[in-house]
Amino acid sequence: MRLPTVEDIEKRIPRPETFTSQSRGTRLTTRVGTALGIAFLICFLTGLWSHFQYDPPSWLPIGPDPTQLYRITQGTHVISGTAAVPLLLVKLWSVFPRLFARPHDTTKRGLLLESLERASIGALVGSSVFMLASGLLNIVQWYPWDFSFRRTHEAVAWIAIGSLLVHIAVKLPVIRRAFAAPIDEPGDSDEAIARASDTTASDTPLEDQPDSAGRRAVLVGTFASAGLAVLLTAGQTVPFLRKVSVFAVRDGDGPQDLPINRTARSAGATASALDPAFVLEVVGADGTVISLDREQLKAMPQQTHRLPIACVEGWSRNATWTGVPVRDIIALTGADPRSDVKVRSMQTRGAFATSELPAVFVEDDRTMLALELNGQALSLDHGYPCRIIAPNRPGVLQTKWVRRLEVRA
Repeated sequence: MRLPTVEDIEKRIPRPETFTSQSRGTRLTTRVGTALGIAFLICFLTGLWSHFQYDPPSWLPIGPDPTQLYRITQGTHVISGTAAVPLLLVKLWSVFPRLFARPHDTTKRGLLLESLERASIGALVGSSVFMLASGLLNIVQWYPWDFSFRRTHEAVAWIAIGSLLVHIAVKLPVIRRAFAAPIDEPGDSDEAIARASDTTASDTPLEDQPDSAGRRAVLVGTFASAGLAVLLTAGQTVPFLRKVSVFAVRDGDGPQDLPINRTARSAGATASALDPAFVLEVVGADGTVISLDREQLKAMPQQTHRLPIACVEGWSRNATWTGVPVRDIIALTGADPRSDVKVRSMQTRGAFATSELPAVFVEDDRTMLALELNGQALSLDHGYPCRIIAPNRPGVLQTKWVRRLEVRA
């Protein structure tokens, strides 16, 4: 038995013309790819905004208005990412035969250029798959990795958008030609190239062969799949879709009519939160410390506002909150109401045990140390004995089980 030669292996490797479906080709790829590029751009920009809301840069003041801004941007982020999943799958399917294309220019320079182009496409595909897969896992809060999701997701997003822009620049002439021809016109540039190099094909001209699967049907099916994916999941952000969004991770229900991401038990806050001796410590800018128990907080002038909880996973819901404005609490120490405040939680496990309240939020009377939710005392899992609620803030920064407020000097 002889070992296979290079020629034997070469014969077993498919060629682009091996894939006979006329549904594939430049026209389909370009149209699906354009929709995918738009979804990626929306997802990138809204994701970038989400990072700005977590860590506002000094040159971009982000305040409490519009109240629903983070809810809208993060919901759009998750919706566009969900729509991108079927678009990416069809895009990869449509270009799969090109994976087996042999280099046209076999000179050293030609091979180098083609290798660089394929490497950039590999970076685009790899980063795209990572972004969508990790994003979906984040939505269901399953993290089978040790790295920081938020920082890694952001870093790979830059790789994805950068490689996408390079890919568009390289393929722009092809894109223009593809859009110039109707989607269902017989023949396609990719198939014509394959046809010209295929010596085993039939004598029937490519443009006379039937388009059996129908590019238009594939295109319509692709967009319908993306729309269906959105419809079945967007209810966690869009209230009137909740009854039809059967695959939404959060349906809007939960204790006190509000979902819960992290329970007191999982945060390691149960014992401290239920301690009858609980007091809130408030530290002024000059070091003054005052202590307030929950009854003293309830005795202070209360305010009630309807504000959203909006989480990075894409779910959001409005609720009615009652509590004491943070500016009134820090004023007891003589602090300026326009001060930054550091919030410390009683949680002992997990991220975001502390958060920063910029002065622009503190001076707004809707930024409260909430004591009640929807007309009832906070449940333990919603942050009892007290929690932060502020307009236009990511959910993880609406710190629960608050034990200390520190005015920044």
